[in-house]
Amino acid sequence: MADPDVSVESGSDVGEKRDYPVKWYRSTFYNMTILGLCNFAAPGIWGAMNSLGAGGAASPHLINAANALTFCLMVVSCFFGSIMVRYIGIKGALIFGTIGYAPFAAGLYTNNRFGTEWFVLFGAALCGISAGVFWMAEAAIAIAYPEPWNKGKALGYWLTYRLAGQILGGAINLGLNADRDQAGKVSYTVFLVFIALQCTGPFVGFLLNKPDQVQRKDGKKVELKILENPWFEIRETTRLFFTKRFLLTMLWIGQAVFAEAVFFTYLSLWFSVRSRALGSFVSGLAAVVCGNLLGTYLDRVTIPLRTRARSSFGFIVVFQGAWWIWITILVTKFKHTRPTYDWSSPGFGHSFAVFVLLTASFQMNYLLLYFIITNLARSEPEVIRYAALLRGTESAWQALSYGLSSLTIFAEVGGVYLNFALWAVAIWPAWIVVREFGGQGGRLIGDGEGDAIEHNVAVGKGEGEGAKDVKI
Repeated sequence: MADPDVSVESGSDVGEKRDYPVKWYRSTFYNMTILGLCNFAAPGIWGAMNSLGAGGAASPHLINAANALTFCLMVVSCFFGSIMVRYIGIKGALIFGTIGYAPFAAGLYTNNRFGTEWFVLFGAALCGISAGVFWMAEAAIAIAYPEPWNKGKALGYWLTYRLAGQILGGAINLGLNADRDQAGKVSYTVFLVFIALQCTGPFVGFLLNKPDQVQRKDGKKVELKILENPWFEIRETTRLFFTKRFLLTMLWIGQAVFAEAVFFTYLSLWFSVRSRALGSFVSGLAAVVCGNLLGTYLDRVTIPLRTRARSSFGFIVVFQGAWWIWITILVTKFKHTRPTYDWSSPGFGHSFAVFVLLTASFQMNYLLLYFIITNLARSEPEVIRYAALLRGTESAWQALSYGLSSLTIFAEVGGVYLNFALWAVAIWPAWIVVREFGGQGGRLIGDGEGDAIEHNVAVGKGEGEGAKDVKI
């Protein structure tokens, strides 16, 4: 086990050099751009299709079932992702992970145009096998490659590309369906564009630098490798899963990612085709702004980490609760009134706005999850293992969410009710973990191998006199 007081990087930022010469094509900004483009081509375009409401289909049930299959398989592929890194490296794992997305888009195309159902499920299975590896690899790269003072901004920048896929999808769909003010499926022409974009993913991945090629402005090398045998990796990943710190974050991970199926299904059920396109476009823009603002705030080393962690968590908790109250009232009413809102319909604004706000909250929740995991990992192999656990846990929750959303009662009201309840019960366990970040002499929850570990976790500087900084 890694020393509990040692992280990927340790020491103080005071006097740390930040101007080591780097070549632009080896810089962390370059690599985060390439990672972002891979994210855009793979899960970004997947999100674009999903943001059309149920993959652009007239009914959400088949698509939600397919998404549930994808996420079930991702749980498995995420868990064994570190073993793949052992043999083909983190770059190879990222490239492999981009391969399965295009077949799923092709399945949606054939379903939309010809009514074929089996290809949707087959494409979903291929996507699940590769996507779990992709999610693990990109998360590990996003955490390990940037300099300490750039992590929040780098995460926000990288995640912007995922939303760029949603924004592009919304813009394309809006242009093709601007005259369709009724419910139904979107034009199949949209999927031809999506398939072409997803096919570029593996080629973009080849442009990424391997960890030992990356040049950081603090002069430190990235050693994102797995050197141990597969059985050791399985045991270590399993051990980290059962640590108290990770277990306490599981409900918070769940409430964050469960929401995706809920609000996209909400969009597909109660809005016209062109309103769904508008929702995809506008919500993506809102999420980009909110995510990057949060990332910039989390990098403000002039503000103590303790303050940044607690205030970010508190802000998300309060406003997420407000949005759940809002949408709970709406779907309870819609269950009986059965509306189809177009942007010209009375009452469109208050029904549409909550979708945009929930999408923006999803992005902020997502970034906060990486912030939490960043403060748990204490070595670069642990970055890979924690990334696999985070993405695998996300996948399990999303499999449950999409699976339940394929049932009519859950699609209409049950998903919202359950997510609201999950948000409420997740707050205290997550707070137990978050409140220790940046503390002085505080006791962090034990990791399952003995007594509680006494240390402070800090990112950046200025965390208070006498505080010990443990940074990633």
